[in-house]
Amino acid sequence: MGSEAIIVFLLAGIALVAGANFLSNLISHKSDNPQKREPYESGMTTVGPTWVQFKVGYYLFAILFLIFDVEVAFLIPWAVVFKDVGTVAFIEITIFLVILGLGLLYAWKKGALKWE
Repeated sequence: MGSEAIIVFLLAGIALVAGANFLSNLISHKSDNPQKREPYESGMTTVGPTWVQFKVGYYLFAILFLIFDVEVAFLIPWAVVFKDVGTVAFIEITIFLVILGLGLLYAWKKGALKWE
C-alpha cells in the first residue's frame, strides 16, 4: 500500500502543477509590446547598463547565513529531545557545534565576514 500511495501522490502533484500552468497560459492576457521587454527598477526606467554583476563576497555572506540558519533548525528538535536522550545528545550536539564553530573560524580567517 505504501509505494502505491507515493506514486498516486506524485502523479497527483505533477498533474496539479501541469494543470495550473496550462490553465494559466490558457486564460492569461497576452501582450507583446516594446515596453514590456524593457528592464526597469521600482517602476522607473534604468540608467546605464542593466546587467550588473555582484561581488562574490555577497554570495559567500549569504551562504554563511544559510549555514547558520539551518543550524538553528537542527538545534530546536535537539532541545526537544535533550532531556529524554541525555548525555548522548549532549555529546552529539557538542560535536556538531564544534564543527560549525570551526567553519565560522575558517570563514572569519579568510575574511568572508568583512562587508566591503
